[in-house]
Amino acid sequence: MYRTDFLFAKPSFLRGFGRAIDLRSTRNIYNDSTSERKADLLALKSDWGVTGKDLREAIDQYNGRIKRKKD
Repeated sequence: MYRTDFLFAKPSFLRGFGRAIDLRSTRNIYNDSTSERKADLLALKSDWGVTGKDLREAIDQYNGRIKRKKD
């Protein structure tokens, strides 16, 4: 769930090919939400999830450097 692209179109070879020859009007296929409020909530949750993941990785890297200095 922790990604920032869930409200954008998902590119694929077949959709790209379909757009090139305009099969079934595939131009405006986006992930959507039932309301603006829900979309905002999902985007906020995803953004904080990514932020938390980045923080955890930074803390792990920092702790690894501290551990190596002690050895």
